[in-house]
Amino acid sequence: MSDKFDVIVIGAGPGGYVAAIRAAQLGLKTACVEKWVDDKGATVLGGTCLNVGCIPSKALLESTHQFHNAQHADVHGIMTSDVTMDVKKMVARKDTIVKNLTGGIAGLFKANGVTLLQGMGKLHGNKQVEVTAADGSTATYAAENVILASGSVPVEIPPAPLTEGLILDNEGALNIDETPKRLGVIGAGVIGLEMGSVWARLGTEVTVLEAMDDFLALTDKDVAKEAAKLFKKQNLDIKLGARCTGTEIIDGKEVKVKFTDAEGDKEIIVDKLIVAVGRKPQTKGLLADDSGVSLDERGFIFVNEQCATGVPGVYAIGDSVRGPMLAHKASEEGIMVADIIAGHHAQLNYDVIPNIIYTHPELAWVGKTEQELKAEGVKVKVGKFPFAASGRAMAANETEGFVKIIACEETDRILGVHMVGAIASELIGQAAIAMEFCSSAEDLQLTVFAHPTVSEAIHEAALAVDGHAIHMANRKKR
Repeated sequence: MSDKFDVIVIGAGPGGYVAAIRAAQLGLKTACVEKWVDDKGATVLGGTCLNVGCIPSKALLESTHQFHNAQHADVHGIMTSDVTMDVKKMVARKDTIVKNLTGGIAGLFKANGVTLLQGMGKLHGNKQVEVTAADGSTATYAAENVILASGSVPVEIPPAPLTEGLILDNEGALNIDETPKRLGVIGAGVIGLEMGSVWARLGTEVTVLEAMDDFLALTDKDVAKEAAKLFKKQNLDIKLGARCTGTEIIDGKEVKVKFTDAEGDKEIIVDKLIVAVGRKPQTKGLLADDSGVSLDERGFIFVNEQCATGVPGVYAIGDSVRGPMLAHKASEEGIMVADIIAGHHAQLNYDVIPNIIYTHPELAWVGKTEQELKAEGVKVKVGKFPFAASGRAMAANETEGFVKIIACEETDRILGVHMVGAIASELIGQAAIAMEFCSSAEDLQLTVFAHPTVSEAIHEAALAVDGHAIHMANRKKR
């Protein structure tokens, strides 16, 4: 038996590494187990988000957005010609950003006194954690508390088995180093839309196959409708109700994608195919039979609102438990659990977790949709304000989209905020803060927003809730 720890965290993704750092900051003897190693055998920290998810995808999205802006800079009076993209350099920049950030976590572990244990972690009974190193050797550690933060993996589908260089998951999609002429994407969710956007900006013919009949079914219908219009304008061919039925590799260079929709059987031929149909919890091999921790039929770990499992002292956070698979949700759960272990009161407000799709314009929302609230029988009042009426948005040539605020008709409390806009990912934080403090629409109406700023659209949308918007004509109440 090796050292005993106050806390052992299994997984060093955005939930796990944050939990480990917080626990160590609170004076707890903490270790973090991570199985991921690079081609040189060094431990890779940061999980999916930092390595093959949130961060690298945003790097590619930013590079291609800058390229798009350079191509259309004449609207600002900036005349350019023959703008080209060095895709290999773009990918190399993405890799450098990832390396810097993951290396930074190792430095934070050292600075905070977190012990890194390299290997595959498995929870046994009595909070014993077995760690199997890359060379097959094992060691067992005891802990007063264990935090399971094993993350998630992409869902694979039988009709489109991954094929190196041709049929790719989200990790493979991030390493495409030449602009494909034709790209197919299965799944019109966050990953599918973001990766499709990256290559559409570079001139790729992008076809997105979405099995569901509704586009972005979980978002507010106004957001989904606006997004569908804008993506069509950007030459993203999104086919709804299109279910992939099979794939065929042609001469080792192309992929024939077979699908069926309301009109019958169809097929397209693409140079690359990205499978982006969602993710599932990575809990295989995580729990020994005597661990006492329960999984549901989909592989998620059962937890309560404070992320406690049925075993005292064992917690689970992030993508392996209920709730949205979001890095920031995982991180905040990690902080909450570390605080609870240290004896502090902590609670996460699951009603106020922002969601973002980093296309351009961006889609962002927090709280409930108008459709959800009406289905619950809540009487609401709605205010919308278009960025086309914002002076700062006009100056930036970013007038697409709007801000929508939904408030309770009886209490005036803000219940949901939904946006489509160039910097919606930054603006949504203002909405989350307001909702966290139980803001009413009137509270935002009485708040002084700086002029000229894009965030004035939030102010105007709040005013519009009661028909008092200043810089647009208000709808007449019936």
